Amino acid sequence: MAATKAQGKSFTLFMVSVTVTAAGIAFVALAIGKLALVVGLVALVLSGVYFFKIKPEEGEPASSAQPLVLKLGGLVAALLGWVVILVGLHAVSSVNGRLAITIAGLAISLVGVLGLLPAASRKNAIWKA
Repeated sequence: MAATKAQGKSFTLFMVSVTVTAAGIAFVALAIGKLALVVGLVALVLSGVYFFKIKPEEGEPASSAQPLVLKLGGLVAALLGWVVILVGLHAVSSVNGRLAITIAGLAISLVGVLGLLPAASRKNAIWKA
């Protein structure tokens, strides 16, 4: 997943912080949930700082704006899929309706994650160097 040790550590910190933040959101009514939320958000910001710190080691980014648009589109599609799922689960009470909305939301997320994001990374892939 990561090319260097620094990238691996940053990615591991990111995954742990996302998990702790999600647990904090789930149990925000409890004191431990509030603590988990704060710790998770701080670790999330810290992992972002580490990501930007190691960015210069990766070389020059591509000059074209197309990969950036694809990356942002993939991110928006992935997040939009989860928003569709969360809103749909609260808006619909029938099991069949919830199933249909969940499948639609996952399909939207998969288009972003498996369609748009890989297309953005193919522009300046490692194996093309």
